[in-house]
Amino acid sequence: MKVLIVGSGGREHTIAWKLSKEKNVSKIYCAPGNPGIGKLADVVDIEVNEIDKLVEFAKGENIDLTIVGPEVPLVLGITDKFEENGLKIFGPNKKCALLEGSKAFSKDFMIRHNIPTAKYMEFTDINLAKEKVGIYGYPVVIKADGLAAGKGVVIVNDEKEALSTLEEMMKDKKFGEAGDKVVVEEFLQGIETSILAFVDGEAIVPMVSAKDHKNIFDNDKGPNTGGMGTYSPSLIYDEKLENEVKETILSPIIDGIKKDKLDYKGILFIGLMITKEGPKVLEFNVRFGDPETQVVLTRLETDLVDIIEAILNNKLKDMDIKWSENKTVCVVLTSKGYPEDYEKGIVINGLEDVDNDIILFHSGTKLVDKDIVTNGGRVIGVTAIGNTLEEATEKAYKNVEKIKFEGMHYRKDIGVR
Repeated sequence: MKVLIVGSGGREHTIAWKLSKEKNVSKIYCAPGNPGIGKLADVVDIEVNEIDKLVEFAKGENIDLTIVGPEVPLVLGITDKFEENGLKIFGPNKKCALLEGSKAFSKDFMIRHNIPTAKYMEFTDINLAKEKVGIYGYPVVIKADGLAAGKGVVIVNDEKEALSTLEEMMKDKKFGEAGDKVVVEEFLQGIETSILAFVDGEAIVPMVSAKDHKNIFDNDKGPNTGGMGTYSPSLIYDEKLENEVKETILSPIIDGIKKDKLDYKGILFIGLMITKEGPKVLEFNVRFGDPETQVVLTRLETDLVDIIEAILNNKLKDMDIKWSENKTVCVVLTSKGYPEDYEKGIVINGLEDVDNDIILFHSGTKLVDKDIVTNGGRVIGVTAIGNTLEEATEKAYKNVEKIKFEGMHYRKDIGVR
């Protein structure tokens, strides 16, 4: 089987790593890829939003299966376009992708199908938004409705912060058109965790749990990022919580998908807050999370292409998906200044010095002459596997110290109890 992966980050590198070990995969391409992916696949110089070019490439190379990594092409309708051209593709269609592409759409879906979530209001009028922003007290969450590269969610602590955030989103267009509509949401208190699930429109099957760390600094301080590191399984995700999530969240989600006639085939990422009242949904993503994928797929023992084939044929419920008992930890190395402005093109040293059993997933790197340089805010995910969380954590941090680039930043408390 010839497979094309669309994307260029740590998630796509992890997918390529997993496929490279699978018996039915003979050739992997990745568009546009990165230097880490380039060791496992042929990288193709086509951007993720150049959908017509991707269609032509898939036709020309007789690609058997395309797997979409990031949200942007899904929201743009890459799945619909590939299917119109008779090409097999894995990822939800344009309508289903609104569960991530529009915060208002996803909140409406949750409320209609009795999926526990925070109270919310949506606004297109900035003056009305300013008047009502304190309706749930403070802190309160303000979200740009559309895609904002993981940065369109702001927790504000008082009215002054709320008003300036609304100005930035709705008037100054900090996130472009994504801020034409905003969602103001009750702030939920509790412990954050997440679940990735396989979905085929008829069944929803959760993967092993993972814990993400979004804040830039240790002890969950500082602004939110796309993710500073993860570990799997989540320490709080015991059997009791797992059963509660299945009953109160996963069952209503799949019932809602059926009732709304959403032909959802792909991955659903469910961000959860475990509150005193029970688990509540923070957000949906319609693809593998990053950096959750790095710790989840490294524990998947069943071939990913077999699961994908089952989903595309509505046979997910018949799959017996097997997972390793190992624990995994991923520590993300970031550029100085991330998640705000940061420099690119800084030479990375020490990548060849890490231990053989460490997996380096490239998130934002580029090959310039013979050097691998930084090319994003999140640069490398240093991923370790161990029999215990402590073992995996120790291995990850021991190898983090071998990698150097100017301004390199990372959290010191990923996977630390």
